[in-house]
Amino acid sequence: MLPIKASPRDEPRLQPQSRYSGTAARILDVAEGLFVELGLKATSMRLITQQAGVNLAAVNYHFRSKDALFEAVFARRFAPWARECVIELDALEARIAADKTTASVEEVVMCYVRPALALSHDPARGGAVFARLFSRVLVENHRQLRDTLSRDWGHLVTRYTRALESALPELPSEAVAWRLHLGFSVMFHAFAGNDILKVFGRSAVSARDPDLIVKHVVPFVVAGISSHQSGGELAGGDERRAEHATGRTRAVSVAKPPAPAAGRAAVTDVMLGSGAAAPVRAVARKRPPGRAPSRPGRG
Repeated sequence: MLPIKASPRDEPRLQPQSRYSGTAARILDVAEGLFVELGLKATSMRLITQQAGVNLAAVNYHFRSKDALFEAVFARRFAPWARECVIELDALEARIAADKTTASVEEVVMCYVRPALALSHDPARGGAVFARLFSRVLVENHRQLRDTLSRDWGHLVTRYTRALESALPELPSEAVAWRLHLGFSVMFHAFAGNDILKVFGRSAVSARDPDLIVKHVVPFVVAGISSHQSGGELAGGDERRAEHATGRTRAVSVAKPPAPAAGRAAVTDVMLGSGAAAPVRAVARKRPPGRAPSRPGRG
């Protein structure tokens, strides 16, 4: 196992809270379940103390406040996963350096998936609870926790970005950032166990099975991230319209008539953006003619 590379800070705040045991550990377990189910704002200290069987003084003694308790709950799940991601990235970078090759998109994706799968299979580390807890963090505006994540673990996103840029050198940095964002969003949502189809009725998806999630989400995400079609190609089209400053005349793209079989390949190239641009001509738009004058005597 390769050593973990140091964080930009010598002592990150967001560390796993392994020192907690007894009453403190029970408070963490109860709070975690409530935060996942209800969210931070809807979970009261009173509800936590009731379900944990402790008084408010005990919670304040160990965690000082509800925000600090939420950070402790999150840290004991996030830090081990993040460290395993760093180990995976270290191993990938070492293999690339030794072989003098580049990483594939699937290898970069698996640096995220393997730690998430290991976490999902380990009840001692919360199982799939972490993914659902992190989903809450992404949706709710817990500013202090976001600041801590950015400061202590922002280098993790930087390393994933660098690895993906190496795997997709033909893409601009903005496209790589978007694909990383969308890929991570899909994977986190999948591991959170949310089955959207059940909202509309019965579903054949086993959204809580980590192995099935990996089986289906990895090829889906890899194909999306690896796609050679850019946003500009999706947003563009064959029709280009430009209104003239005066009058009702404007330039419009005129579609070519169907070509004979021998010439259809060229038309296809134009439609896909790989051939010459379609001819453009000015067309005067006229008002439709009015009704003919009525005959005398007929009103």
